[in-house]
Amino acid sequence: MIRPGAMFGTLIASVFRKPATHRYPAARFEMPANFRGQIGFIAKNCIGCRMCMRDCPADAIEIRKVGEKRFEARFDLGRCIYCAQCVDSCPKSALEATDRYELAGYNQDQLKAFFEAAPAPPAASAAQAAPQEEPSPKEPVPAPDPGK
Repeated sequence: MIRPGAMFGTLIASVFRKPATHRYPAARFEMPANFRGQIGFIAKNCIGCRMCMRDCPADAIEIRKVGEKRFEARFDLGRCIYCAQCVDSCPKSALEATDRYELAGYNQDQLKAFFEAAPAPPAASAAQAAPQEEPSPKEPVPAPDPGK
């Protein structure tokens, strides 16, 4: 026999209990430390060794040289499996796993991340490039004779 008030106690208890779910997307969830989200690129640290490209199991990274000691990176987020093996293998810490996790897009072009190269250092002017003459040392001044 079904009792109509059998769940009434459970219903009242759940009204005063903290919900088991998060209010996402109204309240964003704070990611824990060492979360492996979208890969970030720090261009000024990159030396172009391409270790990240070799270690990536999904072939999702492309590093290209665009100038003297300047490199740009392209990431295919649709291929990336977010294992962060590239971050671990980078000898200069040019890659980092960010806490960004909202990566959905409407087409595959939105799943491509492009990071530009670090800006080129300013060109040295001719005046700075030319070696400056050092001032000639002064002739030593003779010490006064104490006997006079």
